[in-house]
Amino acid sequence: MLARAESAGSIPARRIRRLFSFQRHLLSSRLLRGAPHLNTLHILDEDYCGQAKCMLEKVGSWNFDIFLFDRLTNGNSLVFLTFHLLNQYGLIELFQLDMVKVRRFLVLVQEDYHNQNPYHNAVHAADVTQAMHCYLREPKLAQSLTSFDILLGLLAAATHDLDHPGVNQPFLIKTNHYLAALYRNTSVLENHHWRSAVGLLRETDLFSHLPAEDSLGIERQLGSLILATDISRQNEYLSRFRTHLDENSLCLGQSSHRHFSLQMALKCADICNPCRPWELSKQWSEKVTEEFFHQGDIEKKHKLEISPLCDSEANTIASVQIGFMTYVVEPLFAEWARFSDTRLSQTMLGHLGLNKASWSAMEPEASGSSEEGESEPTRATEEPSSRALSQGSQES
Repeated sequence: MLARAESAGSIPARRIRRLFSFQRHLLSSRLLRGAPHLNTLHILDEDYCGQAKCMLEKVGSWNFDIFLFDRLTNGNSLVFLTFHLLNQYGLIELFQLDMVKVRRFLVLVQEDYHNQNPYHNAVHAADVTQAMHCYLREPKLAQSLTSFDILLGLLAAATHDLDHPGVNQPFLIKTNHYLAALYRNTSVLENHHWRSAVGLLRETDLFSHLPAEDSLGIERQLGSLILATDISRQNEYLSRFRTHLDENSLCLGQSSHRHFSLQMALKCADICNPCRPWELSKQWSEKVTEEFFHQGDIEKKHKLEISPLCDSEANTIASVQIGFMTYVVEPLFAEWARFSDTRLSQTMLGHLGLNKASWSAMEPEASGSSEEGESEPTRATEEPSSRALSQGSQES
């Protein structure tokens, strides 16, 4: 890193500190080529347009159309939605946050998501943040969480896939990517998302007015939340959650238990697409599968072993979704419904069942072949690792 920084010469210090970012590297290349760069900071001087503002009045609705909202905000859904929620919860005033710093932080977060990714982009982050808001309003959490918990939950949702490269962990490992070496092949993407978020927090001095111990505590707990989205650790978290529910031992009066509930909420928010209304869920399914298949095409081109679910010749959108819903989404949301038995939970499970039936109707052979039924669990388990299914963070 030192050598790279020295060779950077006159490159601004901000960029030197963030050489780890894929997008920063690409931006630097564009600037060197003289290509124009769209400065998204102009939105600081804009007010919400009428329709977008109208939508934000219903930001707590499970039917919230993030695709429409993104169009209405000219591709700035993550900035507008997250800022609105921070303000709505009174967090900006409570924690004495500088509004300009908050805006700048959110703009940089949005900028460091890769728009060229069909799925792991800023719109996905905005969607997860909106889902997190819905969960934070559930009675069991709303009555127990502190303002600090809510701040952490929203920041984690907004940054949970920051600077995602559009490929999964196995791809990074088998191509000897430097991130895989840096994080020793363990939660590679999640660690990178966390460290990237910390870099932006420090760059914008968002919490510089707080005691150093407090700001470091925020960074650590933010990491704990983001690392929980590693799909390869799904069974670990789900088993612990189930045990708590079986023993009725989850005490939200304890900070550690509240934090665990936030981890589970973020995990649900990350993979909640199959629980959305069909019109929204179908779009996300198509996008995540497109990203999988793109990775598979790269692997084919370079004669690498094709990752599970990434072979467009062996998989369909329907088969990928049916496996994901059956072996990843259903078990998680069934336990969440036990934890928070509300109308929202029942609505999500209802959409999940209907959406699975819709995909099954497009893939009739999926239910008729026991052989496929036996192979699907394996595929689904490996896919999640591919966190690309980032239908819930599936990118590991």
